[in-house]
Amino acid sequence: MAHWLARARGGQEAGFVSRFDPTLWTVNFPRPMMAAVTTTAADALRVDGVFYRRDDLAGLIWESADRFDHVLLAYETARDYRDCRLRFRWRSHGIVPLDAVNGPVLTIEGRDAGGQPRAWYVRLWNYASGSPEDALIALDFADLAGGFLHPAEADPVWAGDVDRMFVSLVPPGHDAGGGALPAPVEGWAEMSGIACEGPGSVLERGDVVVPAHPLGIAGGYDDSYHLTPARLLRNALQLGYRGPIVHYVGMSHYFRLDAAGLATVTGGALNIACAAWHRDFAARAKMLGYDLIWSLSYELFDAHCPAAWKQRRADGAAALTGWSPPSTLLSPANGEAMAYLAAVARALLAIGTAAGLAPRFQIGEPWWWIDPASQAPCLYDAAAVQAFAPVPISSIRAVESDAQRATLDRAGACLAASTAALTAAVRAAAPGCVVHLLAYLPTVLDPLAPEARRANLPVGWASPAFDVLQVEDYDWAAAGDRAATAAGVAAVTARLGYPADRQHYLSGFVLRAEDAGQWAAIDRAAADARRRGVAATILWALPQVMRDGFVHFDTDEEEAMQAFDDVAFPLALGREAEVAPGFSTQIVTAASGAEQRNASWAEARCRYDVGPGVRSEADIATLLAFFRARMGPARGFRLRDPFDWQGIDEHLGTGDGQTRRFALVRRYGEAVRRVTRPVAGSVSVAVDGVAAAFAVAPGGWVTLDRAPAAGTTVTASFAFDVPVRFAEDRLTVSRSTFQAGVAASVPLIELREAAP
Repeated sequence: MAHWLARARGGQEAGFVSRFDPTLWTVNFPRPMMAAVTTTAADALRVDGVFYRRDDLAGLIWESADRFDHVLLAYETARDYRDCRLRFRWRSHGIVPLDAVNGPVLTIEGRDAGGQPRAWYVRLWNYASGSPEDALIALDFADLAGGFLHPAEADPVWAGDVDRMFVSLVPPGHDAGGGALPAPVEGWAEMSGIACEGPGSVLERGDVVVPAHPLGIAGGYDDSYHLTPARLLRNALQLGYRGPIVHYVGMSHYFRLDAAGLATVTGGALNIACAAWHRDFAARAKMLGYDLIWSLSYELFDAHCPAAWKQRRADGAAALTGWSPPSTLLSPANGEAMAYLAAVARALLAIGTAAGLAPRFQIGEPWWWIDPASQAPCLYDAAAVQAFAPVPISSIRAVESDAQRATLDRAGACLAASTAALTAAVRAAAPGCVVHLLAYLPTVLDPLAPEARRANLPVGWASPAFDVLQVEDYDWAAAGDRAATAAGVAAVTARLGYPADRQHYLSGFVLRAEDAGQWAAIDRAAADARRRGVAATILWALPQVMRDGFVHFDTDEEEAMQAFDDVAFPLALGREAEVAPGFSTQIVTAASGAEQRNASWAEARCRYDVGPGVRSEADIATLLAFFRARMGPARGFRLRDPFDWQGIDEHLGTGDGQTRRFALVRRYGEAVRRVTRPVAGSVSVAVDGVAAAFAVAPGGWVTLDRAPAAGTTVTASFAFDVPVRFAEDRLTVSRSTFQAGVAASVPLIELREAAP
């Protein structure tokens, strides 16, 4: 497996797309309203929206620069529209019509001919023929004017340097002063027969097709609601992702709201915009050969969650996440909250069934929230108190009494009962539904809170409670903490009993664009999961893949013919073996005789001659077989250097209170040698001279169970082998060689390994 973070297109495949292509428009709006844009034909789009306030406004947006597609699939930046003529049919219902005050306006943002920032407000009714809710509109950007009444208020547009333009959609009774509408207003608008003409009507667009690979992809509606499903799925398909898409419906954009602004199922579990978007998403996924795993969590946007549904700390404070604004967690003990989740799940599965998709559902990260600051568990909402009478627990990291442990066990049983009820509900609604459970390992297996698993990894989840166990550990994966991942997977497998072929691994994710370097570790974590034999490895998540330019290449065939075999050279080496460390140094001698020396290598590279180890015909046979198995120099192997094979109290680094992962090194004065092949079972680690608990990861890394305190010294002792290969394609030995007392020549050369 390999990856690339693409920053720009540079010679990759490109095609062309019409400017104003329906798939490339986006929407934006203020909370709590909701809108979505979908494509209804190759030349048509539709916006569905629900308005709750008088000042709600949805913008249907065209941007001159592509900020959302993967860089290899993006359209070119083109800000000059003066050679473009756009025409389309406009239809709408439930929004202010074209001819009214506050009717649809095309706002154009950019700079005037003098380079000064400004905006123009083009009233579409001035360029329409037809009725206020069904009209043909033609816009010539070389001859366009803003203003309400023409010609008296005409404001000529200079369309030579445009950043973006958007059509505004507002509800009847719109008032910029705000205030709640008497009742939610649902409306829609359609643009069909979209055509752009003129020399500026076509844009170059990246059209890379990455070869299909076994990684799946996950995504979330909260991160993608503003894009068309067609655009989103094009990125997934052309970046090579196959298999089922895990689609998290999110926590902030799917719900309907009642008059009090709280989530409700009256009128349907999903708001009109969310339902329209997901119908289009499901239909297009089916058409492209994707399955969908609908994902729903116990998380809900706090401002719209009924108070009684929320998990709470013992002091009554609601469980709040770190998002801004925050979300909360629904109490597994609250029947109304759990019935709400079941209604949402049924609505999603019904959409999938209507599109012809097999029913697949994920219960995403169900847990009792642990307050990050105080570590207080949120087990004390009224429903939970009534259900299992929790005793006080001030911190999940300070569980000391049997009564507290019993409380956590009862909380776990309550959580397991809630997921069992949700599982039963989805299977009743969609017979044959494959149900997945997603567990986030760094929280439920927090080593500082060993009792947390009683509540948040309950034994009631043990196989066969669910068809598939999905695990994710993005804190560990993104940090490259492979030892923690391996230990966590082993622990959850032992506790719940799902074999690897009934597990999925979700690898990711990168929260901030400035941390894009974490993709390397995430790609390695995905490779490790595949080697474990999990049924599916899924990358989390598509919006971040698109943002960061991440490209995955599958190299499993190359890995099957890997360049290194983790086996030792089979013959014992005596002191007669030759070892020749070497450097690459450029020396320039001046006319005066003075020298300037430049060392090209930071570390010596050793050459060995292990011929003296060949002492019998049996040794010759062993050597020839080993040479053939390595395909000569094609594959590397381990060699024990008889003169330099161990490190004693080698300095690995200094603690900072956060770092747990250190590289094994061998020091020679100021020179440092990276050790990538330690001998299994030989490594010991100490912090300030005191033995520390740790795990060894591939590539010569040690990961301590706890981060060493700031200023402490981390040391290690170990035995190690040198990675080498045969130096030549031909190996010549004979019986007469050792019978005559002459050593055969078997040259080897040290490999420079890229430590993961």
